[in-house]
Amino acid sequence: MRSRVEDAVHMFESGYNCAQSVFTTYADLFGMERETALKLSSPMGAGVGRMREICGAVSGMALLAGLKEGNTDPANEEGKAAVYELVRAMSDRFKGETGSIICRELLGILEREENAAPEVRSKEYYQKRPCSRMVATAARIIEEYLLEEIDF
Repeated sequence: MRSRVEDAVHMFESGYNCAQSVFTTYADLFGMERETALKLSSPMGAGVGRMREICGAVSGMALLAGLKEGNTDPANEEGKAAVYELVRAMSDRFKGETGSIICRELLGILEREENAAPEVRSKEYYQKRPCSRMVATAARIIEEYLLEEIDF
Protein backbone atom coordinates (compact mmCIF):
# COMPACT_ATOMS: atom_id res chain seq x y z
CA MET A 1 0.00 0.00 0.00
CA ARG A 2 1.64 3.21 -1.21
CA SER A 3 0.70 6.63 0.11
CA ARG A 4 -0.53 9.15 -2.45
CA VAL A 5 0.17 12.26 -0.39
CA GLU A 6 3.10 13.26 -2.61
CA ASP A 7 0.94 12.63 -5.69
CA ALA A 8 -1.64 15.13 -4.42
CA VAL A 9 1.03 17.74 -3.71
CA HIS A 10 2.60 17.15 -7.12
CA MET A 11 -0.77 17.70 -8.79
CA PHE A 12 -1.17 21.00 -6.96
CA GLU A 13 2.36 22.09 -7.80
CA SER A 14 1.68 21.18 -11.44
CA GLY A 15 -1.12 23.75 -11.67
CA TYR A 16 -4.29 21.98 -10.55
CA ASN A 17 -6.25 23.69 -7.81
CA CYS A 18 -6.28 22.41 -4.23
CA ALA A 19 -9.65 20.65 -4.48
CA GLN A 20 -8.75 18.95 -7.76
CA SER A 21 -5.43 17.84 -6.35
CA VAL A 22 -6.95 16.22 -3.28
CA PHE A 23 -10.09 14.77 -4.87
CA THR A 24 -8.61 13.48 -8.11
CA THR A 25 -5.67 11.79 -6.40
CA TYR A 26 -8.08 9.36 -4.71
CA ALA A 27 -11.28 9.39 -6.79
CA ASP A 28 -10.20 6.38 -8.87
CA LEU A 29 -10.28 4.27 -5.69
CA PHE A 30 -14.03 4.86 -5.61
CA GLY A 31 -14.60 4.14 -9.31
CA MET A 32 -14.48 7.67 -10.72
CA GLU A 33 -12.57 8.47 -13.91
CA ARG A 34 -9.87 11.14 -13.74
CA GLU A 35 -11.53 13.56 -16.17
CA THR A 36 -14.83 13.43 -14.28
CA ALA A 37 -13.01 13.94 -10.97
CA LEU A 38 -11.14 16.95 -12.34
CA LYS A 39 -14.32 18.53 -13.69
CA LEU A 40 -16.40 17.85 -10.57
CA SER A 41 -13.81 19.30 -8.19
CA SER A 42 -12.65 22.24 -10.33
CA PRO A 43 -15.12 24.83 -8.99
CA MET A 44 -14.25 24.00 -5.39
CA GLY A 45 -10.71 25.42 -5.57
CA ALA A 46 -9.53 28.58 -3.82
CA GLY A 47 -12.26 28.37 -1.24
CA VAL A 48 -15.06 27.61 -3.75
CA GLY A 49 -14.78 29.67 -6.92
CA ARG A 50 -11.92 31.72 -5.47
CA MET A 51 -14.28 33.23 -2.89
CA ARG A 52 -11.83 32.15 -0.15
CA GLU A 53 -14.43 30.32 1.93
CA ILE A 54 -13.99 26.60 2.80
CA CYS A 55 -10.49 25.50 1.79
CA GLY A 56 -10.55 23.50 -1.44
CA ALA A 57 -8.49 20.74 0.17
CA VAL A 58 -11.26 20.37 2.77
CA SER A 59 -13.89 20.37 0.03
CA GLY A 60 -11.95 17.61 -1.70
CA MET A 61 -12.00 15.58 1.52
CA ALA A 62 -15.76 16.08 1.84
CA LEU A 63 -16.38 14.98 -1.74
CA LEU A 64 -14.34 11.83 -1.16
CA ALA A 65 -16.26 11.12 2.04
CA GLY A 66 -19.40 11.29 -0.08
CA LEU A 67 -18.00 8.80 -2.58
CA LYS A 68 -17.20 6.39 0.24
CA GLU A 69 -20.05 6.89 2.71
CA GLY A 70 -22.53 9.12 0.91
CA ASN A 71 -26.24 8.69 1.43
CA THR A 72 -28.62 8.26 -1.52
CA ASP A 73 -31.87 7.76 0.38
CA PRO A 74 -33.55 11.00 1.49
CA ALA A 75 -35.35 9.12 4.27
CA ASN A 76 -32.14 7.65 5.71
CA GLU A 77 -31.47 10.04 8.58
CA GLU A 78 -28.78 7.77 10.03
CA GLY A 79 -26.95 7.76 6.69
CA LYS A 80 -27.10 11.55 6.48
CA ALA A 81 -25.79 11.89 10.01
CA ALA A 82 -23.01 9.35 9.43
CA VAL A 83 -21.52 11.15 6.43
CA TYR A 84 -21.87 14.52 8.17
CA GLU A 85 -20.09 13.14 11.24
CA LEU A 86 -17.29 11.80 9.04
CA VAL A 87 -16.86 15.16 7.30
CA ARG A 88 -16.88 16.97 10.64
CA ALA A 89 -14.25 14.63 12.09
CA MET A 90 -11.98 15.04 9.08
CA SER A 91 -12.50 18.83 9.08
CA ASP A 92 -11.84 19.05 12.81
CA ARG A 93 -8.61 17.14 12.32
CA PHE A 94 -7.61 19.47 9.46
CA LYS A 95 -8.41 22.53 11.57
CA GLY A 96 -6.46 21.11 14.49
CA GLU A 97 -3.39 20.73 12.30
CA THR A 98 -3.67 23.95 10.29
CA GLY A 99 -5.62 26.37 12.49
CA SER A 100 -8.63 26.79 10.19
CA ILE A 101 -10.70 25.28 7.39
CA ILE A 102 -11.33 28.74 5.87
CA CYS A 103 -9.17 29.54 2.85
CA ARG A 104 -8.75 33.27 3.52
CA GLU A 105 -7.74 32.60 7.14
CA LEU A 106 -5.16 30.06 6.01
CA LEU A 107 -3.81 32.59 3.50
CA GLY A 108 -4.04 35.64 5.76
CA ILE A 109 -6.52 37.39 3.45
CA LEU A 110 -9.07 39.63 5.15
CA GLU A 111 -11.95 39.28 2.71
CA ARG A 112 -13.05 37.82 -0.59
CA GLU A 113 -10.93 38.92 -3.53
CA GLU A 114 -12.88 40.75 -6.20
CA ASN A 115 -11.16 39.07 -9.12
CA ALA A 116 -12.05 35.43 -9.80
CA ALA A 117 -9.00 34.90 -12.03
CA PRO A 118 -6.38 32.67 -10.41
CA GLU A 119 -2.89 33.95 -9.78
CA VAL A 120 -0.14 32.92 -12.14
CA ARG A 121 1.67 29.92 -10.74
CA SER A 122 5.36 30.56 -10.26
CA LYS A 123 8.13 29.53 -7.90
CA GLU A 124 7.34 32.60 -5.79
CA TYR A 125 3.62 31.70 -5.70
CA TYR A 126 4.36 28.28 -4.24
CA GLN A 127 6.86 29.73 -1.75
CA LYS A 128 4.44 32.31 -0.34
CA ARG A 129 1.36 30.06 -0.15
CA PRO A 130 0.77 27.32 2.42
CA CYS A 131 -1.46 25.46 -0.04
CA SER A 132 0.94 22.59 -0.76
CA ARG A 133 0.97 21.89 2.97
CA MET A 134 -2.85 22.08 3.10
CA VAL A 135 -3.11 19.57 0.25
CA ALA A 136 -0.66 17.24 2.01
CA THR A 137 -2.55 17.54 5.28
CA ALA A 138 -5.88 16.74 3.61
CA ALA A 139 -4.33 13.78 1.77
CA ARG A 140 -2.93 12.33 5.00
CA ILE A 141 -6.33 12.70 6.66
CA ILE A 142 -8.04 10.97 3.73
CA GLU A 143 -5.66 8.05 3.96
CA GLU A 144 -6.31 7.73 7.68
CA TYR A 145 -10.09 8.16 7.67
CA LEU A 146 -11.22 6.77 4.32
CA LEU A 147 -8.69 4.31 3.00
CA GLU A 148 -7.81 1.98 5.85
CA GLU A 149 -9.47 -1.03 4.20
CA ILE A 150 -8.69 -0.07 0.59
CA ASP A 151 -5.54 -1.48 -0.98
CA PHE A 152 -4.16 1.49 -2.85
